Formats: sequence, structure tokens, C-alpha cells
Amino acid sequence: MVGAPRHLTLEVKYLDRAREFYGSVLDLPVREDGGDEVAFGAGDATLWIRTPGAVPRGGLHTHYAFSVSRAAADDWYERLDRQLTVDEHRFGDDRSLYCYDSDGNCVELAATVDTGDGVVGLFEIVLEVEALDSAVDFYRTLGFEVIDRGDQRRRVRLTTGEIDLELWEPQLGLADARGGVHVDWGVEAAAPRTLTERVREAAHSVEHVDGGSRLRDPDGHYLTLFEP
Repeated sequence: MVGAPRHLTLEVKYLDRAREFYGSVLDLPVREDGGDEVAFGAGDATLWIRTPGAVPRGGLHTHYAFSVSRAAADDWYERLDRQLTVDEHRFGDDRSLYCYDSDGNCVELAATVDTGDGVVGLFEIVLEVEALDSAVDFYRTLGFEVIDRGDQRRRVRLTTGEIDLELWEPQLGLADARGGVHVDWGVEAAAPRTLTERVREAAHSVEHVDGGSRLRDPDGHYLTLFEP
């Protein structure tokens, strides 16, 4: 059973610019600050920003979403609009604000919860994939559930119940966002070794690491499954 998000890693060219965006503009708390990477808190999850280096690399032009409270949506819009170009979309009663960080990642602030201060969690990650059907099969085998399919474009939305995953064939989405390439991310999962063995033949690689197991999917994305 896959569950809550643990981390998302972004590759950045200039650490100081990215640190300013996530620390000052989005007001994420710093958890670790090293020479070539910084970890920010995003609710219970961690956002890593990392300069180019060791594999697994962080994602490029990754579209992802943080959760914020509905009550704070107006304040977030005013705050972002003072410094950035903001694109707003509504989905029923929910509201999302889209902007770009200094490295071209499309950051969505999704007003989907009733209470909470600042960024309260990691809500969604979008991966770019070459062949949608096989990518969906891969993640369904790991325990993700399909909840929506695109009518106008080739995309599928899946969920663990605690984080949504969108798989996109190469395209521009809302706010001209793209799915990420070579994304490094992680979720909690019961029996990580058992789950990764289910996809060993389809995966590029599977390895067991401290606290869980890490795989590289057919599109080159790294997913680590952590023991809760």
C-alpha cells in the first residue's frame, strides 16, 4: 500500500536564487542547508533543491502542487502577484495559483484544505512519460489508483489517497506547464521490497536502500518507497 509523500527533488542551476524563491517567496522552512543542496519543509514532506551532480538527479521543468488553505488563497495571490506572473484556475470549489520558480519549474498552490498556515503539504507531482498506457500500468502495479483521464490531451491522474500523480505524454498543460524529466521523489509504502519486486522486470533498476527501496521507472524517474 502506497501512501503519503516523503520528498520531491528539483535540480537547480543556482542554489542562491532557488533558496531565495522557496525560502522567501513561498516561505518554506529550511530543514537542512548544505554546500550543493537545501531541504525545505512542505508540511510532512521535504522539498530538496540540488545543483547538478550525482544520480539520482532532481527533476527539470517539473510541474507539482503544494496544498494551501482556501482561506489564505487571496493572500497568496496578492503575495505572488507582487513579484511574479500568476495564472489562476478554478476546479469546482477549489482554486489553484500557478507560477514559475527561477529554474522553470511550474509551482501550483492548490487551495484544497480548510485550515493551515502557509504551505501545508505536497499535493501533486506531474511526470512526463513516453508511452502513457505502459506508464499507467507500471504505477498501478505499485498500488496507485487511476481517478481521471484526460479528454483533450493524453494524461492520466492517479492517487495514493494522500498524493496525486499525473502522467503526461510530452505536452504543455495549464499555465504552459510540462511534466518533469528524471524526477526524484518518494512516498511511504508498506513492504517496499515486495512492491518493487513486482515491477523489477519493467523497471530500469531496483535497489534496496536504508529505510526502503528505490526504483528507476521506464521513463528514467526515480521513486523511493519508504517504510512508514
